[in-house]
Amino acid sequence: MKIELIKGDITKLSVGAIVNAANTSLLGGGGVDGAIHRAAGPEMQIECRKLGGCMTGEAKITKGYNLPAEYVIHTPGPVWHGGIRREEELLASCYRNCLQIAVEHHIKTIAFPGISTGIYGFPKGKAASVAVNEVNRFLSEHSEIEKVIFVCFDDENLEIYKTLI
Repeated sequence: MKIELIKGDITKLSVGAIVNAANTSLLGGGGVDGAIHRAAGPEMQIECRKLGGCMTGEAKITKGYNLPAEYVIHTPGPVWHGGIRREEELLASCYRNCLQIAVEHHIKTIAFPGISTGIYGFPKGKAASVAVNEVNRFLSEHSEIEKVIFVCFDDENLEIYKTLI
């Protein structure tokens, strides 16, 4: 299987790249974003400053610095507004753009958190469905990526993903 599901801390994974559920400034925040920035160290924020931010649904890459992952791919997910502002389309774009950057940088393994499911309020089941569908679609067209890991922070998300995978 090219898709793996684990419960744990994404900052501890030794993979080609971990994905950061970033804000548009790319300068750190709360949740996964803050944890990744703290674990990577100040050098990552210095590199992020040079990137000039990132639009929702897009993605940019930095080195992993003090993380076991070689790279961090930063993607700002959409804030949930009831589904009336193209949130599902923007979330799918996050996954697609992260995977495309992974291919371009010859990254074979990539780990995703639940993008937009924290303070951005995206319903967890809907977000997981978008994630799994987009990753499956991408993998069916790109053999370069050997493994995609969905990293769940809690049991609720783990159970949601188990039903989808």
